[in-house]
Amino acid sequence: MDKVARLLTPAHNGAVVQLPGRNYPGVVIQGDTLNNLVLLLRDQKNETNEDEKSAMVDEVLEILEGSLRDYFSACAESGIDIPWEKMTK
Repeated sequence: MDKVARLLTPAHNGAVVQLPGRNYPGVVIQGDTLNNLVLLLRDQKNETNEDEKSAMVDEVLEILEGSLRDYFSACAESGIDIPWEKMTK
């Protein structure tokens, strides 16, 4: 397969990449980052302390919101108009 993906951000843990034949880019999450997100959510599922549960949810949300901000920024810089509602915070 000789098709090439287009890198829209620097290569980092949440790089924005447009795959050939796709209208909208995706976010590449490194395996270790994906593993950490799953572990945080798995720990949260079994957590009985509401403060700890909230802190874990906040941590996962912070990581995902950062990736989403990078995604929207990369799309805007590349002239890609996103047809769905964007995060407002």
